[in-house]
Amino acid sequence: MGTVTIGVSIAVPEPHGSLLQERRAGFGDAAAHGIPTHVTLLPPTEVDTADLPAVEAHLTEVAAAGRPFTMRLSGTDTFRPLSPVVYVRVVAGADACTWLQQRVRDPAGPLARELQFPYHPHVTVAHGIDEAAMDRAQQELAGYEAEWPVTGFALHRQGADGVWRKLREFAFGGRAVVPPQASPVDRGTLPAR
Repeated sequence: MGTVTIGVSIAVPEPHGSLLQERRAGFGDAAAHGIPTHVTLLPPTEVDTADLPAVEAHLTEVAAAGRPFTMRLSGTDTFRPLSPVVYVRVVAGADACTWLQQRVRDPAGPLARELQFPYHPHVTVAHGIDEAAMDRAQQELAGYEAEWPVTGFALHRQGADGVWRKLREFAFGGRAVVPPQASPVDRGTLPAR
């Protein structure tokens, strides 16, 4: 049956998600339009296609134990020089994200894996682009603020075209939601600088 590359993440909702995705593209990050704006719980991970039902069952259990929480983003930071990333900081909800990602990667579960870097919840707004563009992203989004209630997370699959597509949402409290078809989005604006 082969393998698939999956990821687990918390979506940044509208209008914030589209706004940050457009800004990321505007800084010259060619991958921006293929990656919905998110906070990672499981980075890209290759699994056997046959294991997807076990992965979904595991994520259903993780979600059942989860509870809604408030996510708040504020300002920017960078992982440079260790990794060529500029991100918007998670200033509320980081502990809940850390708790969730530990359970997603449970050593006894189907998604057990080591991370390349210690877990640090964030929203990437520039990755692998030239230094001047990274500096611009960090400066231009320094005043960015957003807040919303997090009620679950989603499983995504990376297509052969490099685009990440949602397979399924997992609502806290154990209720799974099949994603709706694409709908019009409400675009927001950045606060005044």
